[in-house]
Amino acid sequence: MQQQSFTKSLFFILASVLLCFSFHSKAQNIVKKVAEKTDQPLRIAVASNFTPALKKLLVEFHQQTHIKTQIISGATGAMFIQIQHGAPFDIFIAADSLRPKKLEQQGLVVANSRKTYAQGQLALLSMNSKAHLNDLRTVPSRFAIANPDTAPYGKAAKQVLTHLGLWQQYQAALIIGMNINQTFSQVRTQAVNSGLVANSQLVINNLSGVIIPANYHQPIVQQLVILKNSSNINKAQQLSNYLLSKSVQQKIIQFGYAGIE
Repeated sequence: MQQQSFTKSLFFILASVLLCFSFHSKAQNIVKKVAEKTDQPLRIAVASNFTPALKKLLVEFHQQTHIKTQIISGATGAMFIQIQHGAPFDIFIAADSLRPKKLEQQGLVVANSRKTYAQGQLALLSMNSKAHLNDLRTVPSRFAIANPDTAPYGKAAKQVLTHLGLWQQYQAALIIGMNINQTFSQVRTQAVNSGLVANSQLVINNLSGVIIPANYHQPIVQQLVILKNSSNINKAQQLSNYLLSKSVQQKIIQFGYAGIE
């Protein structure tokens, strides 16, 4: 009888020890998963035109917050489609207001996260000679613009040529880039005579061009949104607040953007 009681006691002790080990193991796994999630970089989908400026701004952001980031750059329209299909981004820094607004209407963004962070300026660039606004009235053999269907700066470029009544005349000369960075590269390397690019690209690269008058195209209002399926909403909000801060807004203007109201 005593042996049976001892055996039962031993069984319960062993069971308790195993249960403790199991609980400890599960707790460790939970802590590990939380740590991995916390250490996950902030995934930033950013429009091509703003990528060079963002990279410069993130230096200070990293110093202030110690938040790790991952930049995914491309045409606003292309990334918009990726987000609709579940791309794992945390924040979308677009080159227009149309796509962020559509994502908001589709319930894919955090409520009240849609903010205007910059207003873009379009510029004429030529590496062969000093650009003048009147140069647009003479159709060159090759002329670069970004894709009007997916890139907001390409859409604005089409509006400029339409405003001047030259869209049809330019058709045979157009070299269409996937995004404004590709268009800028085509002109800078002189693969194309001239083109319409983001003014910020000229400023950041110390190049001369001519800013296209704002009334030649619709305003390039650039907005950002925080994506609802993000696992880093708090970090994304910190980046949004940083970009909208007064001191950073002044830097954005210095990078070749117009001020926002």
